[in-house]
Amino acid sequence: MSSLDPPGGHGRPAVPSVLRPDPGAAALARCVAVEPAKFATAHWGRTPLLSRAGELPNPDGFTDLFSPADADELLSRRGLRTPFLRVARDGQLVPAARYTGGGGAGAEIGDQVLDEKVLQEYADGATLVLQGLHRTWPALVDFARELGTALAQPLQVNAYLTPAGSQGFATHYDTHDVFVLQVDGRKHWRIHPPVLPDPLERQPWGGRADEVSATARGEAALDVVLEPGDALYLPRGWLHSAQAQESSSLHLTVGIRALTRYALVEELLALAAEDPRLRAGLPFGTDVADPDAIEPELTETVEALRDWLLRADPAVLADRLRQRAWPAARPAPIRPLAQAAALAGLTGDSRLTVRPGLRWQLAPDGADRVTLRLFDRTLTLPTACEPALRALLGGAVTRVGELPGLDDADRLVLARRLLREAVAVPA
Repeated sequence: MSSLDPPGGHGRPAVPSVLRPDPGAAALARCVAVEPAKFATAHWGRTPLLSRAGELPNPDGFTDLFSPADADELLSRRGLRTPFLRVARDGQLVPAARYTGGGGAGAEIGDQVLDEKVLQEYADGATLVLQGLHRTWPALVDFARELGTALAQPLQVNAYLTPAGSQGFATHYDTHDVFVLQVDGRKHWRIHPPVLPDPLERQPWGGRADEVSATARGEAALDVVLEPGDALYLPRGWLHSAQAQESSSLHLTVGIRALTRYALVEELLALAAEDPRLRAGLPFGTDVADPDAIEPELTETVEALRDWLLRADPAVLADRLRQRAWPAARPAPIRPLAQAAALAGLTGDSRLTVRPGLRWQLAPDGADRVTLRLFDRTLTLPTACEPALRALLGGAVTRVGELPGLDDADRLVLARRLLREAVAVPA
Protein backbone atom coordinates (compact mmCIF):
# COMPACT_ATOMS: atom_id res chain seq x y z
CA MET A 1 0.00 0.00 0.00
CA SER A 2 1.42 3.40 -0.92
CA SER A 3 1.23 6.31 1.47
CA LEU A 4 -1.68 7.70 -0.52
CA ASP A 5 -3.70 4.50 -0.88
CA PRO A 6 -6.91 4.50 1.18
CA PRO A 7 -6.92 2.21 4.22
CA GLY A 8 -9.54 -0.41 4.79
CA GLY A 9 -10.19 -4.02 5.57
CA HIS A 10 -8.59 -6.99 3.95
CA GLY A 11 -10.70 -8.33 1.14
CA ARG A 12 -12.67 -5.14 0.61
CA PRO A 13 -13.92 -5.17 -2.99
CA ALA A 14 -13.18 -2.24 -5.25
CA VAL A 15 -16.14 0.04 -5.88
CA PRO A 16 -16.03 2.05 -9.13
CA SER A 17 -15.60 5.76 -8.44
CA VAL A 18 -18.42 6.42 -10.87
CA LEU A 19 -20.76 4.71 -8.41
CA ARG A 20 -19.22 5.98 -5.19
CA PRO A 21 -17.09 9.16 -5.36
CA ASP A 22 -13.96 9.01 -3.23
CA PRO A 23 -14.30 11.63 -0.45
CA GLY A 24 -10.64 11.11 0.47
CA ALA A 25 -9.46 12.15 -2.98
CA ALA A 26 -11.71 15.20 -2.84
CA ALA A 27 -10.31 16.18 0.57
CA LEU A 28 -6.72 15.87 -0.66
CA ALA A 29 -7.55 17.90 -3.76
CA ARG A 30 -8.58 20.77 -1.48
CA CYS A 31 -5.05 20.85 -0.02
CA VAL A 32 -2.73 20.37 -3.03
CA ALA A 33 -2.90 21.78 -6.55
CA VAL A 34 -1.09 18.82 -8.10
CA GLU A 35 -2.12 15.26 -8.88
CA PRO A 36 -1.83 12.84 -5.92
CA ALA A 37 0.92 10.83 -7.65
CA LYS A 38 3.04 13.96 -8.17
CA PHE A 39 2.42 15.08 -4.60
CA ALA A 40 3.54 11.66 -3.34
CA THR A 41 6.76 11.56 -5.36
CA ALA A 42 7.82 15.21 -5.48
CA HIS A 43 6.63 16.72 -2.19
CA TRP A 44 5.47 14.17 0.43
CA GLY A 45 8.14 14.22 3.15
CA ARG A 46 10.51 16.17 0.86
CA THR A 47 9.71 19.76 -0.07
CA PRO A 48 7.03 22.39 0.66
CA LEU A 49 4.18 22.97 -1.78
CA LEU A 50 2.27 26.24 -2.13
CA SER A 51 -1.19 25.93 -3.70
CA ARG A 52 -3.03 29.16 -4.49
CA ALA A 53 -6.79 29.44 -4.08
CA GLY A 54 -7.28 29.78 -7.84
CA GLU A 55 -5.58 26.41 -8.36
CA LEU A 56 -7.81 24.58 -5.86
CA PRO A 57 -11.33 23.26 -6.51
CA ASN A 58 -13.38 25.15 -3.90
CA PRO A 59 -13.97 28.80 -4.89
CA ASP A 60 -15.18 29.62 -1.37
CA GLY A 61 -11.90 28.55 0.23
CA PHE A 62 -12.16 26.82 3.61
CA THR A 63 -14.91 28.75 5.41
CA ASP A 64 -17.24 25.75 5.03
CA LEU A 65 -14.84 23.85 7.31
CA PHE A 66 -14.33 26.55 9.92
CA SER A 67 -14.86 30.32 10.01
CA PRO A 68 -14.31 33.25 12.40
CA ALA A 69 -17.98 32.96 13.38
CA ASP A 70 -17.43 29.27 14.16
CA ALA A 71 -14.46 30.19 16.34
CA ASP A 72 -16.59 32.70 18.25
CA GLU A 73 -19.24 30.00 18.72
CA LEU A 74 -16.68 27.63 20.25
CA LEU A 75 -15.13 30.30 22.45
CA SER A 76 -18.41 31.66 23.81
CA ARG A 77 -21.21 29.11 23.80
CA ARG A 78 -19.77 25.57 23.88
CA GLY A 79 -18.26 25.36 27.37
CA LEU A 80 -14.81 24.84 25.89
CA ARG A 81 -12.16 23.62 28.33
CA THR A 82 -8.38 23.40 28.33
CA PRO A 83 -6.42 21.95 26.61
CA PHE A 84 -8.78 22.60 23.67
CA LEU A 85 -7.59 26.23 23.81
CA ARG A 86 -4.03 27.54 24.11
CA VAL A 87 -3.06 31.21 24.10
CA ALA A 88 0.37 32.43 22.95
CA ARG A 89 2.06 35.81 22.99
CA ASP A 90 5.61 36.66 21.81
CA GLY A 91 6.46 33.01 21.35
CA GLN A 92 5.39 31.99 24.86
CA LEU A 93 2.27 30.22 26.11
CA VAL A 94 0.05 32.30 28.39
CA PRO A 95 -0.82 30.45 31.66
CA ALA A 96 -4.28 28.91 31.36
CA ALA A 97 -5.37 30.47 34.64
CA ARG A 98 -5.34 33.83 32.85
CA TYR A 99 -8.28 32.90 30.62
CA THR A 100 -10.14 30.03 32.36
CA GLY A 101 -12.35 29.62 35.41
CA GLY A 102 -15.67 28.27 36.60
CA GLY A 103 -18.69 28.38 34.33
CA GLY A 104 -21.31 29.48 36.87
CA ALA A 105 -24.12 27.55 38.54
CA GLY A 106 -24.16 23.91 37.53
CA ALA A 107 -20.88 24.29 35.61
CA GLU A 108 -18.37 24.99 38.35
CA ILE A 109 -15.49 23.07 36.68
CA GLY A 110 -12.54 25.43 37.02
CA ASP A 111 -10.82 25.12 33.63
CA GLN A 112 -13.57 26.38 31.32
CA VAL A 113 -12.70 29.07 28.80
CA LEU A 114 -14.01 32.48 29.85
CA ASP A 115 -14.95 34.54 26.81
CA GLU A 116 -14.34 37.94 28.44
CA LYS A 117 -10.82 36.83 29.47
CA VAL A 118 -10.13 35.53 25.97
CA LEU A 119 -11.22 38.89 24.59
CA GLN A 120 -8.66 40.67 26.77
CA GLU A 121 -5.82 38.41 25.65
CA TYR A 122 -6.75 38.60 21.96
CA ALA A 123 -7.23 42.39 22.04
CA ASP A 124 -3.76 42.66 23.59
CA GLY A 125 -2.20 40.80 20.64
CA ALA A 126 -2.22 37.14 21.74
CA THR A 127 -2.78 34.28 19.30
CA LEU A 128 -5.59 31.84 20.11
CA VAL A 129 -4.98 28.19 19.27
CA LEU A 130 -8.11 26.02 19.13
CA GLN A 131 -6.86 22.44 19.43
CA GLY A 132 -8.37 19.08 18.57
CA LEU A 133 -11.01 20.43 16.17
CA HIS A 134 -11.03 17.04 14.43
CA ARG A 135 -12.87 15.88 17.57
CA THR A 136 -15.07 18.89 18.35
CA TRP A 137 -16.23 20.61 15.14
CA PRO A 138 -18.47 18.50 12.84
CA ALA A 139 -17.20 19.73 9.47
CA LEU A 140 -13.61 19.11 10.52
CA VAL A 141 -14.44 15.72 12.05
CA ASP A 142 -15.56 14.61 8.58
CA PHE A 143 -12.79 16.40 6.67
CA ALA A 144 -10.03 14.95 8.87
CA ARG A 145 -11.41 11.44 8.46
CA GLU A 146 -11.62 11.81 4.68
CA LEU A 147 -8.16 13.34 4.31
CA GLY A 148 -6.73 10.74 6.67
CA THR A 149 -8.21 8.05 4.44
CA ALA A 150 -6.46 9.53 1.40
CA LEU A 151 -3.12 9.73 3.22
CA ALA A 152 -3.54 6.49 5.22
CA GLN A 153 -2.37 8.44 8.27
CA PRO A 154 -3.99 9.79 11.46
CA LEU A 155 -4.56 13.55 11.54
CA GLN A 156 -5.13 16.34 14.02
CA VAL A 157 -6.60 19.78 13.24
CA ASN A 158 -5.90 23.05 15.08
CA ALA A 159 -7.01 26.59 14.28
CA TYR A 160 -4.82 29.67 14.79
CA LEU A 161 -6.45 33.07 15.28
CA THR A 162 -3.92 35.90 15.20
CA PRO A 163 -4.65 39.64 15.63
CA ALA A 164 -3.49 42.09 12.98
CA GLY A 165 0.30 42.49 12.91
CA SER A 166 0.91 39.81 15.54
CA GLN A 167 3.04 36.67 15.49
CA GLY A 168 2.10 33.90 17.89
CA PHE A 169 5.25 31.76 17.74
CA ALA A 170 8.89 32.34 16.88
CA THR A 171 10.57 30.42 14.07
CA HIS A 172 10.35 26.72 14.85
CA TYR A 173 9.78 23.33 13.26
CA ASP A 174 7.13 20.66 13.78
CA THR A 175 7.84 16.97 14.25
CA HIS A 176 4.96 16.05 11.91
CA ASP A 177 3.99 17.12 8.40
CA VAL A 178 1.32 19.83 8.11
CA PHE A 179 -1.14 21.34 5.71
CA VAL A 180 -1.79 25.04 6.37
CA LEU A 181 -5.22 26.15 5.10
CA GLN A 182 -5.71 29.92 5.13
CA VAL A 183 -9.34 30.62 6.03
CA ASP A 184 -9.54 34.36 6.63
CA GLY A 185 -7.19 37.34 6.50
CA ARG A 186 -3.61 37.33 5.21
CA LYS A 187 -0.52 35.86 6.86
CA HIS A 188 3.15 36.26 5.93
CA TRP A 189 5.09 32.98 6.06
CA ARG A 190 8.86 32.56 5.98
CA ILE A 191 10.06 28.99 5.37
CA HIS A 192 13.65 27.77 5.84
CA PRO A 193 15.22 24.33 5.26
CA PRO A 194 15.53 21.91 8.19
CA VAL A 195 18.36 22.00 10.69
CA LEU A 196 17.41 18.36 11.41
CA PRO A 197 15.76 16.47 8.54
CA ASP A 198 12.80 14.27 9.52
CA PRO A 199 12.83 14.95 13.28
CA LEU A 200 11.12 12.47 15.57
CA GLU A 201 8.60 13.57 18.21
CA ARG A 202 11.36 13.17 20.81
CA GLN A 203 13.49 15.69 18.88
CA PRO A 204 11.60 19.02 19.24
CA TRP A 205 13.05 22.27 17.96
CA GLY A 206 13.77 23.62 21.44
CA GLY A 207 16.79 21.36 21.70
CA ARG A 208 18.28 23.09 18.65
CA ALA A 209 17.12 26.64 19.32
CA ASP A 210 20.47 28.22 18.42
CA GLU A 211 20.64 26.42 15.06
CA VAL A 212 17.02 27.31 14.35
CA SER A 213 17.62 30.97 15.16
CA ALA A 214 20.79 31.16 13.04
CA THR A 215 19.12 29.50 10.04
CA ALA A 216 16.07 31.78 10.34
CA ARG A 217 18.35 34.81 9.88
CA GLY A 218 19.39 33.52 6.46
CA GLU A 219 17.58 33.69 3.14
CA ALA A 220 14.20 31.99 3.17
CA ALA A 221 13.46 29.04 0.89
CA LEU A 222 9.90 30.37 0.60
CA ASP A 223 8.72 33.88 1.50
CA VAL A 224 5.00 34.20 0.83
CA VAL A 225 1.79 35.81 2.02
CA LEU A 226 -1.10 33.35 2.23
CA GLU A 227 -4.46 34.72 1.08
CA PRO A 228 -7.89 33.25 1.93
CA GLY A 229 -8.27 29.89 0.20
CA ASP A 230 -4.50 29.28 -0.20
CA ALA A 231 -2.93 26.06 1.08
CA LEU A 232 0.65 25.24 2.08
CA TYR A 233 2.19 21.82 2.68
CA LEU A 234 5.23 21.63 4.96
CA PRO A 235 7.17 18.40 5.63
CA ARG A 236 8.25 17.86 9.22
CA GLY A 237 11.42 19.65 10.17
CA TRP A 238 11.04 22.65 7.85
CA LEU A 239 11.46 25.90 9.80
CA HIS A 240 8.61 28.38 9.66
CA SER A 241 7.23 31.55 11.19
CA ALA A 242 4.03 33.40 10.36
CA GLN A 243 2.77 36.93 11.00
CA ALA A 244 -0.72 38.32 10.45
CA GLN A 245 -0.86 41.30 8.12
CA GLU A 246 -3.15 44.34 8.09
CA SER A 247 -6.11 42.43 9.57
CA SER A 248 -6.65 39.44 11.83
CA SER A 249 -5.88 36.00 10.42
CA LEU A 250 -7.47 32.56 10.80
CA HIS A 251 -5.82 29.44 9.44
CA LEU A 252 -6.20 25.72 10.01
CA THR A 253 -3.19 23.50 10.58
CA VAL A 254 -3.71 19.84 9.72
CA GLY A 255 -1.00 17.79 11.45
CA ILE A 256 -0.18 14.39 9.92
CA ARG A 257 0.96 11.94 12.59
CA ALA A 258 2.70 9.40 10.35
CA LEU A 259 4.64 6.41 11.65
CA THR A 260 8.35 6.33 10.84
CA ARG A 261 10.94 3.62 10.36
CA TYR A 262 12.07 4.40 13.89
CA ALA A 263 8.65 3.16 15.03
CA LEU A 264 9.53 -0.18 13.44
CA VAL A 265 12.82 -0.15 15.36
CA GLU A 266 10.97 0.52 18.62
CA GLU A 267 8.58 -2.36 18.04
CA LEU A 268 11.38 -4.70 16.96
CA LEU A 269 13.30 -3.92 20.13
CA ALA A 270 10.20 -4.58 22.21
CA LEU A 271 9.84 -7.97 20.52
CA ALA A 272 13.55 -8.67 21.02
CA ALA A 273 12.83 -9.22 24.71
CA GLU A 274 11.76 -12.73 23.65
CA ASP A 275 15.41 -13.64 22.92
CA PRO A 276 17.19 -15.20 25.95
CA ARG A 277 20.60 -13.98 24.74
CA LEU A 278 19.37 -10.39 24.80
CA ARG A 279 17.82 -10.80 28.26
CA ALA A 280 21.10 -12.07 29.73
CA GLY A 281 22.77 -9.95 32.39
CA LEU A 282 26.23 -8.49 32.06
CA PRO A 283 29.05 -10.52 33.66
CA PHE A 284 29.56 -10.19 37.39
CA GLY A 285 31.65 -7.17 38.26
CA THR A 286 31.53 -5.49 34.84
CA ASP A 287 32.57 -1.85 35.05
CA VAL A 288 29.98 -0.22 32.78
CA ALA A 289 32.01 3.02 32.75
CA ASP A 290 35.02 1.24 31.19
CA PRO A 291 34.89 1.12 27.34
CA ASP A 292 37.32 -1.82 27.28
CA ALA A 293 35.02 -3.82 29.57
CA ILE A 294 31.92 -2.94 27.54
CA GLU A 295 33.44 -3.63 24.09
CA PRO A 296 33.13 -7.48 24.14
CA GLU A 297 29.60 -7.22 25.57
CA LEU A 298 28.64 -4.77 22.82
CA THR A 299 30.02 -7.13 20.18
CA GLU A 300 28.10 -10.10 21.53
CA THR A 301 24.90 -8.07 21.98
CA VAL A 302 25.05 -6.74 18.41
CA GLU A 303 25.59 -10.29 17.12
CA ALA A 304 22.65 -11.62 19.14
CA LEU A 305 20.43 -8.76 18.00
CA ARG A 306 21.39 -9.29 14.36
CA ASP A 307 20.61 -13.01 14.61
CA TRP A 308 17.25 -12.25 16.20
CA LEU A 309 16.32 -9.57 13.65
CA LEU A 310 16.96 -11.99 10.78
CA ARG A 311 14.31 -14.28 12.31
CA ALA A 312 11.77 -11.52 13.05
CA ASP A 313 8.27 -12.34 11.81
CA PRO A 314 6.78 -9.55 9.63
CA ALA A 315 3.26 -10.69 10.57
CA VAL A 316 3.95 -10.19 14.29
CA LEU A 317 5.52 -6.80 13.63
CA ALA A 318 2.56 -5.76 11.45
CA ASP A 319 0.14 -6.71 14.23
CA ARG A 320 2.03 -4.56 16.74
CA LEU A 321 2.09 -1.63 14.32
CA ARG A 322 -1.64 -2.05 13.72
CA GLN A 323 -2.31 -1.83 17.45
CA ARG A 324 -0.17 1.30 17.58
CA ALA A 325 -1.54 3.09 14.50
CA TRP A 326 -5.23 2.23 14.24
CA PRO A 327 -6.39 3.81 17.55
CA ALA A 328 -4.88 7.12 16.44
CA ALA A 329 -7.48 7.52 13.65
CA ARG A 330 -11.03 7.10 14.88
CA PRO A 331 -13.78 6.13 12.44
CA ALA A 332 -16.84 8.33 11.87
CA PRO A 333 -18.84 9.26 14.96
CA ILE A 334 -21.97 7.25 15.72
CA ARG A 335 -25.23 8.53 17.23
CA PRO A 336 -25.73 6.42 20.35
CA LEU A 337 -29.47 7.12 20.68
CA ALA A 338 -30.19 6.48 17.01
CA GLN A 339 -28.04 3.35 17.16
CA ALA A 340 -29.98 2.06 20.18
CA ALA A 341 -33.27 2.79 18.42
CA ALA A 342 -32.08 0.86 15.36
CA LEU A 343 -31.22 -2.07 17.62
CA ALA A 344 -34.68 -2.03 19.19
CA GLY A 345 -36.45 -1.88 15.83
CA LEU A 346 -34.23 -4.22 13.83
CA THR A 347 -35.99 -6.44 11.28
CA GLY A 348 -35.05 -8.35 8.18
CA ASP A 349 -35.93 -5.24 6.13
CA SER A 350 -33.54 -2.98 8.05
CA ARG A 351 -30.65 -1.71 5.96
CA LEU A 352 -27.15 -1.40 7.40
CA THR A 353 -23.77 -0.25 6.19
CA VAL A 354 -20.26 -0.40 7.62
CA ARG A 355 -19.31 2.52 9.89
CA PRO A 356 -17.47 5.02 7.66
CA GLY A 357 -13.73 5.15 8.16
CA LEU A 358 -13.65 1.86 10.12
CA ARG A 359 -10.41 -0.10 9.78
CA TRP A 360 -10.80 -3.84 10.04
CA GLN A 361 -9.15 -7.19 9.45
CA LEU A 362 -11.04 -10.46 9.16
CA ALA A 363 -9.05 -13.66 9.67
CA PRO A 364 -9.68 -17.35 10.53
CA ASP A 365 -9.36 -18.32 14.18
CA GLY A 366 -9.20 -22.10 14.22
CA ALA A 367 -11.63 -24.35 12.41
CA ASP A 368 -14.90 -22.84 13.57
CA ARG A 369 -14.26 -19.17 14.42
CA VAL A 370 -13.26 -15.95 12.66
CA THR A 371 -11.62 -12.93 14.25
CA LEU A 372 -12.66 -9.40 13.37
CA ARG A 373 -9.93 -6.96 14.45
CA LEU A 374 -11.03 -3.35 14.91
CA PHE A 375 -9.24 -0.16 15.93
CA ASP A 376 -9.95 -0.67 19.64
CA ARG A 377 -10.92 -4.31 20.16
CA THR A 378 -11.23 -7.77 18.62
CA LEU A 379 -14.46 -9.69 18.05
CA THR A 380 -14.70 -13.47 17.67
CA LEU A 381 -17.61 -14.94 15.71
CA PRO A 382 -18.61 -18.31 14.21
CA THR A 383 -17.06 -19.14 10.84
CA ALA A 384 -20.56 -19.35 9.36
CA CYS A 385 -20.77 -15.54 9.73
CA GLU A 386 -17.82 -14.87 7.42
CA PRO A 387 -19.78 -14.48 4.12
CA ALA A 388 -22.25 -12.10 5.78
CA LEU A 389 -19.44 -10.14 7.43
CA ARG A 390 -17.59 -9.71 4.16
CA ALA A 391 -20.76 -8.61 2.39
CA LEU A 392 -21.46 -5.92 5.00
CA LEU A 393 -17.85 -4.84 5.55
CA GLY A 394 -17.46 -4.53 1.79
CA GLY A 395 -18.99 -1.11 2.08
CA ALA A 396 -22.34 -1.46 0.33
CA VAL A 397 -25.69 -0.82 2.02
CA THR A 398 -27.05 -4.25 2.91
CA ARG A 399 -30.55 -5.41 3.79
CA VAL A 400 -30.35 -7.59 6.90
CA GLY A 401 -32.59 -10.23 5.31
CA GLU A 402 -30.13 -10.61 2.41
CA LEU A 403 -26.97 -11.28 4.41
CA PRO A 404 -25.53 -14.45 2.83
CA GLY A 405 -24.80 -17.77 4.49
CA LEU A 406 -27.18 -17.48 7.46
CA ASP A 407 -30.81 -18.20 8.25
CA ASP A 408 -33.17 -15.38 9.21
CA ALA A 409 -32.70 -15.78 12.96
CA ASP A 410 -28.89 -15.79 12.72
CA ARG A 411 -28.94 -12.78 10.40
CA LEU A 412 -30.73 -10.79 13.09
CA VAL A 413 -28.35 -12.01 15.80
CA LEU A 414 -25.31 -10.97 13.74
CA ALA A 415 -26.83 -7.61 12.77
CA ARG A 416 -27.62 -6.82 16.41
CA ARG A 417 -24.06 -7.68 17.42
CA LEU A 418 -22.57 -5.45 14.72
CA LEU A 419 -24.85 -2.54 15.63
CA ARG A 420 -24.09 -2.88 19.34
CA GLU A 421 -20.35 -3.06 18.65
CA ALA A 422 -20.58 0.03 16.36
CA VAL A 423 -19.22 -1.91 13.42
CA ALA A 424 -22.38 -1.24 11.39
CA VAL A 425 -24.67 1.78 11.34
CA PRO A 426 -28.21 2.26 10.00
CA ALA A 427 -28.19 3.18 6.34
